[in-house]
Parts: sequence; C-alpha cells; structure tokens
Amino acid sequence: MSQATGNVFLISAPSGAGKSSLVNALLAHDPSIRLSVSCTTRPPRPSEIDGKDYRFLSVDEFDALRNDNQLLEWAQVHGNYYGTPRDLIDQAVGAGQNVILEIDWQGAQQVRKLFPATISIFILPPSIEALRERLQNRGQDPEDVIAKRVHAASAEISHAPEFEYVIINQEFSVALQELEQIVHTARFRFPSQAARHPALFASFGLIA
Repeated sequence: MSQATGNVFLISAPSGAGKSSLVNALLAHDPSIRLSVSCTTRPPRPSEIDGKDYRFLSVDEFDALRNDNQLLEWAQVHGNYYGTPRDLIDQAVGAGQNVILEIDWQGAQQVRKLFPATISIFILPPSIEALRERLQNRGQDPEDVIAKRVHAASAEISHAPEFEYVIINQEFSVALQELEQIVHTARFRFPSQAARHPALFASFGLIA
C-alpha cells in the first residue's frame, strides 16, 4: 500500500466469540470506520439483512465473482463459501478511510499477502464451554450446527498466534474498550499520519 492510505483491520474469531457484536458496537461509537460487507452462500439467519450483514449469494453468483477476480479473498467455512469484494477495500483505503473486515483465519492469510500493513485482531472466548453456551443462547442454529462450530473452534483458535492482537471477550464492555484502543492507536501509524498531514510530512522530506 502507498503511504497515503487508511488502515485495514482484520478481525477474526471462532463462531460465538462475539466478533460481530464487538464490531457493531465499535461502528456505532465511531461512524468514520467503514465495514466491509462480505459475500456468503450461507442462508441468512432470521435477524440478518441482505447487504447489511452479508451479501447473500447463490453458489453460481459467488463463482462468477471469484472467476472475475472480484474477490479480495474467499474461503469455504462450515460447508459454505465466504468472500470479500475488493472494490470497497481499494476505494476506502485509497481515500484514507479505515476499513474493518470480519474474516476467518484463512481469509486473513490471503488478505495479508495483498495488504501486508493490515492490523489483525483475534477475539477469544473465555472458554470452549462459554462458546458453546453463547451459540445455544443466541438460538439461531440447530444443535448439529452448534456441535460442528464448537468442534471447529479449537482448530480456528490455533491460528490466533498469526494475529498481532488478541482480545479475550469475557466481559463485553472491557473487550470493546480494548478494541477501541487498538483502533485509536493505529491512527498514529506513519501511513495514517502522513495521509492526514501530507504538507507537514512533505516539509520534513518524509514523503514526496
């Protein structure tokens, strides 16, 4: 990425760790951050809205985007396809805006190859049992799906060391505060400061 860019945040977690709730609360506190809306072939849950939570696509529609190289990354998770449209990311980063990607570890690996300066954050549950309980309490998936997600959680959690930051979502308000601190601190990285103060940085010979 060039110096005059926004930050790209990769946020990953096993299903039920509270990733989406934390991201939604962060966006409510800081509307200047843009959320990348992913594509998925998974059917929408009752509370989800097409275009807001996900872009819900058929497998054929997803394949068309992938074949046209319109996805920044894609992966198959729990039997469904997920992907990130590239156009929004390129536009936002080029305009100096911060963008959040809610993404699985496979997608995070792909994005880091294209955007090495991304800021990656992994959300951990306080325990596997707490994860199972949260999945059951939200009442959105049948028991067999919950069992699959809990079984997959250990493998997903094993990739936490690949991320720069780890937040343990035991108490939601504390986890949100920690997430906000990471985002706030990132604004003082060299590329972000250069984007906000180009004349000053140019006067010091720091950028062309």
